[in-house]
Amino acid sequence: MGHLRTATVALGLVLWLAHARPAAADSDTYCTGDYSKDLAALSPHAREIEAHPASYSYAVRTTASYECVSYGGDGNIKKSRSTATAYGTAFGYRRDGSDTLLLTNEHVAEWPAVTDDAHAVDGVPAGCKRVADSLKIVDDDHDDYSADDIPLTRVVVDPALDIAILRAHSQLEIMPWRIGKSAALVARDAVEVRGFPLGEFQAINVGKVVSAYDHDDQGDWNHDDFVVDALLSSGGSGSPVFAVSCRTGELELVGIFHAHYNNASALNVVVAIDQVRDLMTTLKRSTHPTSDLPLELDIAARAQITDAAAHDADPPFFAVGPLTASVRARADGVLVFSLFTTDFPKTSSPLLVVEDLAADDGKAFGRAGAVYVAVNAQLQLYSTADADADSQAVLTRALGLLRTDAHATFQLRIAARSATSRDAFERVARQKRALGRMLDSQRDAAQAIVDFVGRAGAHSSGPAVGLAQLEAGTPTTATVTTRRN
Repeated sequence: MGHLRTATVALGLVLWLAHARPAAADSDTYCTGDYSKDLAALSPHAREIEAHPASYSYAVRTTASYECVSYGGDGNIKKSRSTATAYGTAFGYRRDGSDTLLLTNEHVAEWPAVTDDAHAVDGVPAGCKRVADSLKIVDDDHDDYSADDIPLTRVVVDPALDIAILRAHSQLEIMPWRIGKSAALVARDAVEVRGFPLGEFQAINVGKVVSAYDHDDQGDWNHDDFVVDALLSSGGSGSPVFAVSCRTGELELVGIFHAHYNNASALNVVVAIDQVRDLMTTLKRSTHPTSDLPLELDIAARAQITDAAAHDADPPFFAVGPLTASVRARADGVLVFSLFTTDFPKTSSPLLVVEDLAADDGKAFGRAGAVYVAVNAQLQLYSTADADADSQAVLTRALGLLRTDAHATFQLRIAARSATSRDAFERVARQKRALGRMLDSQRDAAQAIVDFVGRAGAHSSGPAVGLAQLEAGTPTTATVTTRRN
């Protein structure tokens, strides 16, 4: 989509108008599918419940404290605290003994662990660390009497779905409606949304489904949505979205409002409830992968990388965070991974070279081989046996990133070459965005590798070795003497 989405933290204006019960002919007009085109299709029983609803949607005040580190004019480190507060909506959906379980969005329930460009917090500088946070049900944003606030705890959080389940140690009102089927929605179906605009007051918004399907993979999100035109104000995340069942004439929960399009007040995005149903029941995140990227590194993944590394028409380069990497397949079955600086190709000598040996059992991806590091712009063998635990961890992480990123990149290239349909093209586009997010998340790990190479000279020895020699298999690791302290 061409416009970025913005997560919000409260709900919109009251536009609900009472309707008389329609005649049978009108009801047939409204109900051409599973859900009605108009809220007038509500049954008399449902209308009575709606006329005097118990409050099952709640205003949530969420607060976080961040510690920020900076340097003063005297060059000494200074620490300061910043506090941020926001409002969202949560709604009760199930009793659990004397407790109540509530649904909301992950971005309402969680604050970023560390602020950065991708995880900004209003009023808090980038690079600050979260040191405390709280979630409470309050009357509204003017509620300064804390004695009757209801604390909430997180039960399960799913960032990909942007969904969180919260627990209140109180018996709160829960929604009287059943869970519906978002897959049955079609354009022009009517919806009702209940939430708290800006934390100010409880409100009801109505609108229509304008797009019954959309896939949301912005940032950490990866889930299916639908789009409604209800006029929802900024800050309404976590509100329940209902549609009228043509079978029963009652409302059914079909989604959870979580975002809107920038500069488009009447285009609001709802997490489709079909993906949330299992989470609501089991209170466990799904074990099904939500990423469009390959996750399993096995013998098939190694074969794919080996084939790509030997493909003369497709240079075997890929990225690890902001760094450039390459892989070559030797005749002896060894994969030679090389990692270059951000200045590549101006600086063509690698920082790090890792040999990846074929697994002994012929089933796993492989096993770590010799490691070479740059010492004065030349490669020397690194003694992993003499490395400390931190260095060992960095090397293990480096090999894992080289394998994963190579596999993801080469699989994306294969998919792109065979993308001859619109669906295939869109899948490739999602893979590209997912790969970009993955690489962005690796910046700190890449810097740790660079820092490791900078201090690795003390554990390296032997003659200088060229990358071309290593990729060709000469000299072998057996001919290089490892220094023993």
